[in-house]
Amino acid sequence: MKSRRIISVLVIVYIVAIIAAVLIIEQKKTVSIDIVAINELVQQIELNWVDIEQGKFESIKLNSNIVIIDHDEQVVFQSSDVTFNSIYNAIKDRESIIDLYHQDEIIGKVIVYHQEASILKQMKQHLLTSLIIIFFGLLIINVGYILILKSTIFTPFNKLQQFATNIARGNLDTPLEIEPNNPFGAFTESFDIMREELAIARRNEYNANQSKKELVASLSHDIKTPVASIKAIGELMLLKVNDNKQQQQLHTIYAKAEQINLLVTDMFHATLEELQQLKVEVTEQSSNILFDMINKAMYDNEIVCDPLPACIILTDELRLQQVIDNILSNAYKYASTAVHITNDINATHLVLEFRDFGQGVSEDDLPFLFNKYYRGHNIDGSNGTGLGLYLSQYFMQHMQGEIECCNRGDGFTVIVHIKLA
Repeated sequence: MKSRRIISVLVIVYIVAIIAAVLIIEQKKTVSIDIVAINELVQQIELNWVDIEQGKFESIKLNSNIVIIDHDEQVVFQSSDVTFNSIYNAIKDRESIIDLYHQDEIIGKVIVYHQEASILKQMKQHLLTSLIIIFFGLLIINVGYILILKSTIFTPFNKLQQFATNIARGNLDTPLEIEPNNPFGAFTESFDIMREELAIARRNEYNANQSKKELVASLSHDIKTPVASIKAIGELMLLKVNDNKQQQQLHTIYAKAEQINLLVTDMFHATLEELQQLKVEVTEQSSNILFDMINKAMYDNEIVCDPLPACIILTDELRLQQVIDNILSNAYKYASTAVHITNDINATHLVLEFRDFGQGVSEDDLPFLFNKYYRGHNIDGSNGTGLGLYLSQYFMQHMQGEIECCNRGDGFTVIVHIKLA
């Protein structure tokens, strides 16, 4: 509606401008020439030429400004409102010039001033003034029209652009402000409805993912209980069975149960981490607990551990046990060799080195071993999720420590830095 009004005003102003220009031209018409009056004037001047030269011209009735000059272009008489310059200027200004005769000889000229040039000049000035006023009026109206366009079209579109940018960045909490009498009201309202629907869909998706993660965590936790029972029964039967073949079969059952336990543990930990429930509670502990942790992860006495220095470490016993389990489990799975654990102590950390004697890992895989779900090229069909070292690094960093790994000429080494109290 505002745009239509502005356009109507512009059309009206243009029409008024044209009418004003026409009126100015009509009012400033050139003076019409009265030939009869001029002839009478010329006759009167010719009859009274002697009196005119003597400066007596009272008997001549003047209706126009005139100048009378002799044959030498000397002014004999001129009206008080004009000034004679030259015949050339009179011709240029389109004044009437009539020859004066006496006894068939030209004795002078009379110049009748119609003031057409001054009228044209005045008309041009008035016309120019009117055009300037009309131009500034149109300019003001156009500026107002642009401001209205800006407020009714450009500003809403800029808000829509910013709103779309927020949607693309995932910011679904900022509503789209809809001003009253907005020409795009229904359009912008549809955008805001879309935002609300996207926000609802995102919340539903988040809740669904949370439910799935909680289900996986619950199932993982429940599976660990029967697997632990299988391991316990397998250990008990190993103590009672003397037949080598049965012992080998029981060892296989026990190893597979342990493999299932590790896989379920990894899955459980990954799910808990996504649920932000992997808590690490650091306390001061004696370094002697490390012997028990290593013994709990030992299989077939294939671990050789150097004596550990007596010191106080900052650790979460449960999480550190999981780190050691992951490291030794990987050594059994991928290297299939004995593991030698050495240690060193510095001003800030107790450093444990877990050394196996396998083939190591590819140099291309080495920088990515701690990435989530990453598995190297030397897995050889071994089961796993690629979470063991990732979780180990997570735990160590939250215990103010660090974990790293490297290849040696005769095997692979994992280095654990445990913070000293």
